[in-house]
Amino acid sequence: MSDNGPVSTPGGRVWAVGALCQAVGNTLEARFNPVTVRGEISGFTKASSGHCYFSLKDESGQLRSAMFRRAASLLDFVPRDGDQVEVRGRLTVYEPRGDLQLVAESLRRAGQGALFEQFLQRKAKLEAEGLFDPARKRSLPSMPRAIGLVTSTGAAALHDVVTALRRRVPHISVVLSPAAVQGANAPAELVRALHALYAMQPPVDVILLVRGGGSIEDLWAFNDEALARTIAQSPVPIVSGVGHETDFTIADFCADLRAPTPTAAAELVSASQELWLGALGLIEERLVGALGSRIDVLGQRLDLAAGRLARPSALVARQRLRLTYQAQRLHYAVLSKTQRLGQAQTHLQQDFPRQLKRSFDERRERLQRVASRLRLLDPALVLQRGYAWLTGTEGRAITSVSQLNVEDLVEARLVDGAVQVTVKGVRPTGTRPTRPS
Repeated sequence: MSDNGPVSTPGGRVWAVGALCQAVGNTLEARFNPVTVRGEISGFTKASSGHCYFSLKDESGQLRSAMFRRAASLLDFVPRDGDQVEVRGRLTVYEPRGDLQLVAESLRRAGQGALFEQFLQRKAKLEAEGLFDPARKRSLPSMPRAIGLVTSTGAAALHDVVTALRRRVPHISVVLSPAAVQGANAPAELVRALHALYAMQPPVDVILLVRGGGSIEDLWAFNDEALARTIAQSPVPIVSGVGHETDFTIADFCADLRAPTPTAAAELVSASQELWLGALGLIEERLVGALGSRIDVLGQRLDLAAGRLARPSALVARQRLRLTYQAQRLHYAVLSKTQRLGQAQTHLQQDFPRQLKRSFDERRERLQRVASRLRLLDPALVLQRGYAWLTGTEGRAITSVSQLNVEDLVEARLVDGAVQVTVKGVRPTGTRPTRPS
């Protein structure tokens, strides 16, 4: 008997085991290959070498299968027991055990080809209607007052989004409108959840539509045409965070912005609290600088007015002290506000713009009061009360009778002009008046 083939005997042909296995394998390859088989994965394992081993089964049979490292490295998903798949490969006989074996060259989820074709057709239809037009995309609000969230209450995406928002913007309200994100009822529930947010009063400023990753079947609800049209009708921007970075759905194209993951969607609508606190600190610094500069200008105007008044210097001195006191109070008020701002950084609330406006209004009112006090020092106001400003022929101010003699020429400046007068008599304080000769 030869090791390479059958031997004829009176009882018939006799095969060596290895030769028969090889002959059967050759026949299989010539008759069936290449072959595509649909079935359910069972007993899937991945060896340290990178090769994968599993069985394909259905209700009436089972087939051992192997996928070697090169082909396995091209998979775009991780096969799991229970997955319905289509395997394209070659039928062989594993001669050391005589087992029938399918060597897989490619593997995809069952029905994926038909679903993908349907996806492409629907995408082309909606794109032709303008639902994906970049011109209708809206920018996201920089500081939303409330964020709408559509996802399943049992989804991991809910935890991821809430965690990210709580970390970055704990002061912003989040409104959950729950819906199934997978299954036959999911499209209708997603549409209802979006309409519920559209009807809210007061409205939310942006909506997150999210779920975790999965197969094309898992994400199919987000390819629904009714859902796409509902997204396009949204009165506020919608961010789609469906699946992983490599997953695309019709909802992604209709939304105003697509995020690669649910967490990324949350981050897109929530500028961190630290960023806004930094901006607030910068505004506060500029405000303090502007107030300080204004106080300096008012101080210079006060010095100029005091020089023009000559005497009533005592009044000027009193007003200067009062102005200095007010300026110091304003300065300390600004410092105190700065300290309170530092304490409030951990308690930043939604009404930040209103608080900033109120603080600015208070400083403006204080500044107006300082300006009003400064106007009271205007020499013209003193002249309006019936006083006159006397100067001699050389223009020097006359503040004492000792500077005057009878028949001296004096100029008296009044509120609306000046007059020339001649001294007819001089009477120091405490003496009786005398008649001119």
